[in-house]
Amino acid sequence: MTEPQVTGGPFSGRTAWALTLRTPLREFLRTETGGATILLAATVAALIWANVDAASYESVWRTHLSIRLGGSGLSQALREWVNTGLMTFFFFVVGLEARREFDMGELRERWRLTLPLVAGVGGMLVPIAIYLAANAGRPSVHGWGAAMSTDTAFALGMLTLAASRLPARMRAYLLTVTVVDDLVALAVIAVFYSRHVTLPALLLALVIFAVILVVHARGVRHGLVYAVLGAAAWVAMFKSGVEPVVVGLAMGLLTYASPAARDDLQRATDLFRLFREQPTAELARTASGGLASAVSPNERLQLLYHPWTSYVIVPLFALANAGISISGGFLSRSLTSPITLGIVIAYIAGKPFGITASSWLLTRLTRGRVQAPVGWAAVAGGGTIAGIGFTVSLLIATLAFTGPRLQEAKLGILTAALGASALTWVVFRVTRMLPKPLRIRALLGTAEGIVDLAAPVDPDRDHIRGSDDAPVTVVEYGDFECPYCGQAEPVVRELLGDFGDVRYVWRHLPLHDVHPAAQLAAEAAEAAAEQDAFWDMHDLLLDRQDELRLPDLIRHAENLGLDTERFRTDLHRHLGASRVAEDLDSADLSGVTGTPTFFVNGRRHHGAYDIDTLSAAIRAARARAYLKV
Repeated sequence: MTEPQVTGGPFSGRTAWALTLRTPLREFLRTETGGATILLAATVAALIWANVDAASYESVWRTHLSIRLGGSGLSQALREWVNTGLMTFFFFVVGLEARREFDMGELRERWRLTLPLVAGVGGMLVPIAIYLAANAGRPSVHGWGAAMSTDTAFALGMLTLAASRLPARMRAYLLTVTVVDDLVALAVIAVFYSRHVTLPALLLALVIFAVILVVHARGVRHGLVYAVLGAAAWVAMFKSGVEPVVVGLAMGLLTYASPAARDDLQRATDLFRLFREQPTAELARTASGGLASAVSPNERLQLLYHPWTSYVIVPLFALANAGISISGGFLSRSLTSPITLGIVIAYIAGKPFGITASSWLLTRLTRGRVQAPVGWAAVAGGGTIAGIGFTVSLLIATLAFTGPRLQEAKLGILTAALGASALTWVVFRVTRMLPKPLRIRALLGTAEGIVDLAAPVDPDRDHIRGSDDAPVTVVEYGDFECPYCGQAEPVVRELLGDFGDVRYVWRHLPLHDVHPAAQLAAEAAEAAAEQDAFWDMHDLLLDRQDELRLPDLIRHAENLGLDTERFRTDLHRHLGASRVAEDLDSADLSGVTGTPTFFVNGRRHHGAYDIDTLSAAIRAARARAYLKV
């Protein structure tokens, strides 16, 4: 039984339950960049609405909505429900992504947190200093928080538009920096932009959160329990006067992320097989629960909430807050307003300078031991695009200002977003004009990336095609009965033909639960290897995947001119079983759960494996390899 994985490109299937191979980072970026388009449309709609009928725009968003239970309840304007209620889910997703980065992403090696932390903080302190200088001695100085934070969704979306075909590492780097940015921004909101704090309600919120920690420590995994406790903490925080959106962030940070274990996937397969044999409602429920439990809570919740936050909540926030009634008098006043100028200069000049300078300074102080995972052009481009401060900046502006000052702040935020996008386009346009070796170094840098392949390639034991000293090594974990491995085989052949400096390694990953003939086929390939015919047998098995029974394997050996008696004896003694088991162990250590799974120079290749996609990955790996020479 096979189950294709549906992703966005050709040749992107995986065999059997390997749903987590849709990397969370790729899914996160795809949702963010797609949501940026809707966010932009919502911003334009808010501006049109506010300028066509400003009275109706304000009237709608100032409408009060009350929720009462007995003698107590909550009441605030519709805009505030969006800002403090719905945006809690936005920061919940931010917390989920931060936790995923700590558990599975670039930050799982804790020392790698140093540079994003320093760059993120530096990219906030410099803009704050610029804003404070522009507003020194004025009441508007209180709005410094509106000049510091980056909108991850908008920044990633505009980065794609301003500089297409950037390496995935560039987007991952920007994401880690902006995650730090969001975490600091939430702390600033809670400490500096909360209303008068009511101590009993705040203590109640802390008690509820302590209960959440105890429940979490005891291993309770029922979503309803956390939903009820989270809602109670939100209400208590709201009553305390502290911005309740911090509850969303805290709940997200609690939700662990982990790759699906093969044992969990096999258990899910067994449950589904039981349902297939007896399709009852009870077994359907059990199978559904087994499938869900194979995927970490972090990824399940991101899949559930992230599209809603990107496509509904954040655009709704923009619609509620981005409306500015623009007139000649307003523009002339804003052009000299320290609020508008402070925000614009802080974002367009302060953000890129803060991120780039702090990254450079840390690299120099550590003598290169800590450095950005990308080149300096990419760091500078990440700094310029980080000047888009839309969502959190608007949220803080609504907390810090009212009336004309709020309108001036909004204009500064929108102007900075336009300027940051244009400046980013210029940075990468200039970078593209550099000679190719300099351009590669400027974009990719020389930092070592995380190696995902747990067991390094060993020429003395691995099955290798190509030169041992090739700069690029492609490792495939495959299953001879897997239809997607058969689909990938001609692509691999074409790659080896197109790139003379690539070596290819096959490692066994027979998925016994869905491919009953795969184990024997893998042992047959090892039996052929004993007669120096591994690759001949490998090619034949993938070409004839419906002929993997024992008589078929014996016939294949005869057709290849092998000593069939020795081949039959080796199969009977399971001579290759220990070698296959070694590959299975290395797959477990590398977090491989489905086939085919590719690694390019030790880094896991996610997504499609058509010729164009794999070729792009190989070219990037080759460029990084040549930078080290």
